Amino acid sequence: MPHIHIRSFKPVALPAKKENVAFHFMASNVAHTDEHLIATGIGDKEFFLLVKDTAESVLLKSEKISRPSPTYIVKQALNQYAALTESEILASNVNDTSEHLHLVEDASLWSIHDFGKGFPEADDVRVEVGFGSGRHLIHQAKENPDVLFIGIEIHKPSLEQALKQINILGLKNLILLDYDARLFLELIPSNIVSRIYVHFPVPWDKKPHRRVISPAFITESTRVLAPQGRLELRTDSENYFAYSWETFISLTKAKLEVNKNQDIAISSKYEDRWKKMEKNIYDITLINDEISPELKLEGSFLFKNGMDEERLTKLNTTTQKVEGGFIHFERLYTTDDGRMMFRVSMGSFERPEHLYVIIGKEKSYYFPTQPVASQVNFAVHKHLDELLHG
Repeated sequence: MPHIHIRSFKPVALPAKKENVAFHFMASNVAHTDEHLIATGIGDKEFFLLVKDTAESVLLKSEKISRPSPTYIVKQALNQYAALTESEILASNVNDTSEHLHLVEDASLWSIHDFGKGFPEADDVRVEVGFGSGRHLIHQAKENPDVLFIGIEIHKPSLEQALKQINILGLKNLILLDYDARLFLELIPSNIVSRIYVHFPVPWDKKPHRRVISPAFITESTRVLAPQGRLELRTDSENYFAYSWETFISLTKAKLEVNKNQDIAISSKYEDRWKKMEKNIYDITLINDEISPELKLEGSFLFKNGMDEERLTKLNTTTQKVEGGFIHFERLYTTDDGRMMFRVSMGSFERPEHLYVIIGKEKSYYFPTQPVASQVNFAVHKHLDELLHG
């Protein structure tokens, strides 16, 4: 990931702007004085830069939760902040901040809020979860120009590689999203998806709770699938296959297909590697034969006004349980403009979200984005607002 090491940290008065980069405010960790976050904006991208002391220097890099794509945006922000603060650079891997020719056009790269404005209309929608190199996703989009494909991936280099290929090939039927697929399904209208591809997901043998396939994922997949729509799992892991089979077969009602070492039209680089190693490839396909009720969501993510420093300080590092979910106040920050800010984990136990809540006397809001609009998150937000504002 892009980063810079500087001799020492020299805060400057904010807000400020350097070239095309706006720096809004600084937030400092109340428990660790060596950690600061710089709220940064380039165009419509809003994110934090992380400033952290190390043994021999100060590290500048993008903060993980809010990190934007493409990567050159982060590189620009880091270099411009170092220039704004007149910092002495000791080491850097962000010398090249130019826009890649095939990343300038990013219409295919959506945020979760783009979907919140309205789901794109299409006669046929297919979703690939964790598309990796993008070989299968790009092939499918090329071969099916009348189908809308949505590729979900949290590995940013993979996102950028796929975006380059989309722009080189001029594909207009493909949307990329950097988000948790388990949460994204909750935004999809019912009965409109014909295929959900889950090819070679991370096995997570030591952390099975992080696996994509779960009872909740299957329930949401069934809801969004059209009649005869298919959820296709493909894996080289015998453990993942066994776990997934037990999860699928535990359903009250299910139509399943199981195959072993079947060839498909296009294989991923991982599959090519496994075949050379003579590993087995397993497929489990769930075929939906039901029509699900329409998706209905009601609620908001608005906060009350006011800021009680004593109340907020007491909440730091605590965990609050809510029916169907929780809120964990991970870290408390104070900002240079007199506000306070929490880094929180919140939502359902199986699919928590990680974000920031900025609290001011006149306004409070989430950063960099609001939570996904789900019934659990609406309920958790209501409780969070009560904890923050009474």
